[in-house]
Amino acid sequence: MTRTRKHLGIASAAFLAALVAGGAAAEAAGVLTIGRREDGTTFDPIKTSQNVDFWVFSNVFDVLVRVDKSGQTLVPGLAESWTVSDDGTVYTFKIRDAKFSDGSPVTASDAAFSLTRIRDDQGSLWSDTYKVIKTAEAKDDRTLVITLNQPMVPFLATLAMPGASIVSEKAMKAGEDAFAEKPVGSGAFQVEEWRRGEKVVLKKNPNFWQADQVSLDGVEWISVPDDNTRMLKVQAGELDAAIFVPFAKVAELEKDPNLVVHKDPSTREDHLLLNHSHPPLDKLEVRQAIDFAIDKTSIVDTVTFGVGTVANSYIPKGALYHTADNGARPYDPEKAKELLKQAGVSNVTLTYLVQTGDTVDEQVSVLVQQQLAKVGITANLQKVDPSQTWDMEVAGDYDMAMNYWTNDIIDPDQKTTFVLGHDTNMNYMTRYQNDRVKALVAEARVEADPKKREAMYVELQKTAKADAHWIDLYYSPYLSVSRKNIENFGQNPLGRFYLEETKKN
Repeated sequence: MTRTRKHLGIASAAFLAALVAGGAAAEAAGVLTIGRREDGTTFDPIKTSQNVDFWVFSNVFDVLVRVDKSGQTLVPGLAESWTVSDDGTVYTFKIRDAKFSDGSPVTASDAAFSLTRIRDDQGSLWSDTYKVIKTAEAKDDRTLVITLNQPMVPFLATLAMPGASIVSEKAMKAGEDAFAEKPVGSGAFQVEEWRRGEKVVLKKNPNFWQADQVSLDGVEWISVPDDNTRMLKVQAGELDAAIFVPFAKVAELEKDPNLVVHKDPSTREDHLLLNHSHPPLDKLEVRQAIDFAIDKTSIVDTVTFGVGTVANSYIPKGALYHTADNGARPYDPEKAKELLKQAGVSNVTLTYLVQTGDTVDEQVSVLVQQQLAKVGITANLQKVDPSQTWDMEVAGDYDMAMNYWTNDIIDPDQKTTFVLGHDTNMNYMTRYQNDRVKALVAEARVEADPKKREAMYVELQKTAKADAHWIDLYYSPYLSVSRKNIENFGQNPLGRFYLEETKKN
């Protein structure tokens, strides 16, 4: 989910209503209630890049190709099989016998429509990745043929991305705005109701092609923005589960005999965005100085209580082509001062966006503020409602901001394109520019030799680090908590919840 984030604020009355609703829902047999920090933004797959949406999408929509629970292997989804031409440009998919939630059949035409839409729609956040598709044609209801402009090594992996979910062409063409509120999908669950700022109510989709394997009657994703309140509601039995467990709460929750704390392996990386378009952050030496000035080990120890590990690359540890040998900078405040002097700047003042109610974000901001002050940089903490931060980053109305990413596909191409490839997301809102990096991102996408491709990603990691495109902070597992009576709850490394396998006893 990619993964960026966007948080929606709610009014006090709505907030209280959500809490009450959460308590009542938890008692309903067969309905799983999950507390999350923020509400979703849309159910149109191509118009979001956020985990809060993708993690719900994965059980409302289906994709042609899925990723297994290990997060390492591609397996059949709506496409039960496929073949690839010798030159790597023609993919032929056999669409399985499946239906959408409204009972209509899933056809190759729906798949072709969905993939050309993510490529061509002006509202698509993922169009650059899918421009490699030359044509997508339904030869018959069960046969989809995709022809690429050129070979693309991670193409199958990109089809597993939640943004590439297969939607009903008929339902989408009937009205995009209506679809974005209450979609027609082919996943394990369907949207029953969406109360903005409160909760998303899902019910079992009887037309799901694996419906006989789904135990739950429904799932409710309930917005509880305050971290501590969300944990208390699970402890009290008012929620069945909750995600985004604060690091500071892990030890306490693990002592509760009624709970299970999940530390699922992840591709999550937390980092500081730097807005390269704002002087003096346009100066390389200033960005490098900031990197030297921040003590990542101290942040990991203080904020994550040792649960996290220091991040040294935008490609997370354990992911394909990660390298630790990329020139990561140690904590060296004296070197930071020297670089600021070389840059000819003094009395640097930066605006640091901080999301209110996000315990970790607030803790990190205070530590970073103190560390930067030691080298002569003033970081003014601008606390804003979570509903504002994403829009401010997109608009460039910030100097520094903490954010995070989790991979949505098993190949590094997606994150690399989003973060370094000069795509429509302005290199993850940093406005970072390096034409050699842009070209190398495109070259790595089509390089078929695994060793040569790995060398390209090693070079990309080294160059990005040398340019201080952003500040890597730490890697951490997915932290969630559930009641003891919940089985098979958790996420794979890409963040997907397999709620079709979850049981409530």
